[in-house]
Amino acid sequence: MTLAPMTPLAAMPSPSTAVWQLGPVPIRAYALCIIAGIVVACVVTEYRLRRRGVAPGAVLDIAVWAVPAGIVGARIYHVITSPEKYFGAGGEPIKALYIWEGGLGIWGAVAGGAVGAWLAARQLGIPLTVVADALAPGMPLAQAVGRLGNWFNNELYGGRTSLPWGLEVHVMDPDDPGHALRDDAGNPVLQPGLYHPTFLYELLWNVGVAALVLVLDRRLRLGRGRAFALYVMGYTAGRFWIELMRTDEANHILGVRLNVWTAALVFLGALVYFVRVRGPREYLVPIGEPAAPVPPAGDVSQVDLSAGEAGARPVAPEGYRVVTEDQFRTYRETGALPPADPADPADTDDADRAATDDADRAATDDADRAANHDADRAGPAATDGPQGAPPDRAGDDPSGSDHADAVGRPTDRDS
Repeated sequence: MTLAPMTPLAAMPSPSTAVWQLGPVPIRAYALCIIAGIVVACVVTEYRLRRRGVAPGAVLDIAVWAVPAGIVGARIYHVITSPEKYFGAGGEPIKALYIWEGGLGIWGAVAGGAVGAWLAARQLGIPLTVVADALAPGMPLAQAVGRLGNWFNNELYGGRTSLPWGLEVHVMDPDDPGHALRDDAGNPVLQPGLYHPTFLYELLWNVGVAALVLVLDRRLRLGRGRAFALYVMGYTAGRFWIELMRTDEANHILGVRLNVWTAALVFLGALVYFVRVRGPREYLVPIGEPAAPVPPAGDVSQVDLSAGEAGARPVAPEGYRVVTEDQFRTYRETGALPPADPADPADTDDADRAATDDADRAATDDADRAANHDADRAGPAATDGPQGAPPDRAGDDPSGSDHADAVGRPTDRDS
């Protein structure tokens, strides 16, 4: 009787290099994966924002604020939850700024990115819930792409396994970050055995979450931030069990990894929001949409024909107004803006200003009519000269139709 060999017949390799030199500039795989993930999220969000009525290019204005704020938030969360690496015994505080060496917490990234997106959305006049729902499927896709950076860095793996997809993990050289330690023969050194590729589990889970959000959002017409809440619930549910498999260093509370507690609490918060908040999907129509440019008058030779050939460049409106899906569809088909909703603060302000203008014009007309009436009653005494003298011909109006004001203009008629 012979025993089957304990060595697995298949394994998943890991890269032995995560940094390449382009002259003096290091090209890091981790950074490339993060950037690629951001691009994926922006493309998906831009497409979904346009389908909700937002002008083209808005996602770039949002990303300018959200991406840096998300990176800062992600790093702050990592440093706060792992302070001993930077401020403990033997720690180097300056390395808290070394983002390229890894260490970004998704919880801080979402929080920081939300603050940046909120600031940008306020400037663009877009409700934050619309931005969040548009981002909902793009966010897990970005995280999936970003997890490939952990594969290059040989990090975030789980315990030992004999499964066919067990991961080979290199011993990384502490004196040459981004490169595997090599033996005397120049071969990269591997950790003994194979390990659960937890980064891969999370990558696949995130792709599934993105698909779930797309399917349910299309079927349920989610709005008011509920699509984003669904993404949060889906991601944290997977992160909960995947985090329990990881063996990398982490702080613990009551014997459980900190990120496990965080995932559970964030899941409950998203669940409460999803259940309590109700409302249809939000669509937007512009406020203060710029008028079409008027061609200059004069000699046709002075008209810039190249501008017309290049096509009119889209100009972002002053802001947006939330409408129903039927109103938005009608607007797209006819180009006619739907009537203002009195509950909309922006529309209420516009209506108040219009009413104030009408009231001012009405008061001015009443004052003019009163002045004209007084002038009519005082007419003979004011216009006649000495007794029996003929009236002033310049102000004489035999028909009595219109009277002149102090500067010779005809007074306004009732309109």
